Amino acid sequence: MDPKPNIATPPGITLREQASVQRIQIAFTWQKQQCRELLPPGPVNKSSIQYAANLRAEIKRRIADGTFVYAEYFPDSPKARGPEKESCRLEKKLQDQLELYEKQVKNGKMSPATYNGYAKAINSARMKTWHGKQLRDVTPSALRDWIGAMDCTSKAIRNLLTPLRSVFEDALNDELIEFNPFDRIALAKLIRQNSKASDYVIQPFTQAECATLLQACRDDERPTIQYWLNTGLRPGELQAQEWEHIDLEKHIAKVVQNQVAGVIKSPKTAAGIREVDLNIDALGALQAQQQISQARGPRIWLNPRTMRPWETDAQVRKTLWLPLMERAGIPYRNPYQLRHTYASTLLTAGANPWYVAQQLGHEDVEMVFRTYGKFIREDYQKPRAAAKSTD
Repeated sequence: MDPKPNIATPPGITLREQASVQRIQIAFTWQKQQCRELLPPGPVNKSSIQYAANLRAEIKRRIADGTFVYAEYFPDSPKARGPEKESCRLEKKLQDQLELYEKQVKNGKMSPATYNGYAKAINSARMKTWHGKQLRDVTPSALRDWIGAMDCTSKAIRNLLTPLRSVFEDALNDELIEFNPFDRIALAKLIRQNSKASDYVIQPFTQAECATLLQACRDDERPTIQYWLNTGLRPGELQAQEWEHIDLEKHIAKVVQNQVAGVIKSPKTAAGIREVDLNIDALGALQAQQQISQARGPRIWLNPRTMRPWETDAQVRKTLWLPLMERAGIPYRNPYQLRHTYASTLLTAGANPWYVAQQLGHEDVEMVFRTYGKFIREDYQKPRAAAKSTD
């Protein structure tokens, strides 16, 4: 075998023996690290050594300018992937996000109920798919496969994705990743194609069932159910309502606050702040409730077992609603069906859908038509053209 040529090399360029083959190695300093990288195998001569020297000079210049990207020059190098930092692990970032949400709850910027939803998403079995992975390991194709495998409603998918999307938005801003994988997928289309329809059914109570429910109520429960059936308030709105919100002379109840997971706050939308008309049954329920709760504080509707204000939807369901449904012998529906009963009763009686939307606290009439369309009179669903004058 002919001896290897003895060629002089400039500073930072070294010839290395590898499997009986000479290769050119470049040395430079990057992020306070001594880096040595082999160039691809090839002839070693004055031209290739000069090429290596020019390449090293370019690398040093880009490092000085702050524009050097390791992977562009040495894609197969371990340094091109960067160090396996614990801080870049996805489960660490998700826990950091959860801690941020905790601070927002303490500062009053987030409701406990919203926090609980995010915590459930972050700690879910589905999210554990990403445990042990670095931020850069989450590629657009991996995201598409993960979302495509979800067998749940679009709302559930979006709730699960919210904290994950926040993690990647922050990572991009902090330059921990070169791009946000969510920006490279058609998320809305993906959710639409892979989500399943909600199995929730609008099933209002019939007049006979309403009568049975009221008959099954205990004396300290009946005013609550009677009022709820005749105002259609959201559960949190009912829990938060106070005596000062009632104008018995004008027959109206002002809805100005909502309770979520024990926290009183304003309704989510401006439309949620409204005045609900009180019919004779709603007024009768209030008059009966005066004997029960008016002397006990500002709240109208109390837990009959403790005579203290309701704290959560779950408490209402477990303490009042489930036992009542069992006594009434009616197939179970959740208490939100009382709101649906109120809306469907008005519409069946011919009430204007726009009025019903206002009473329910909807921002527009679209949800009324979409949710309660079958209860709306045909002339409201399909307005007839105005008759032409014969004069």
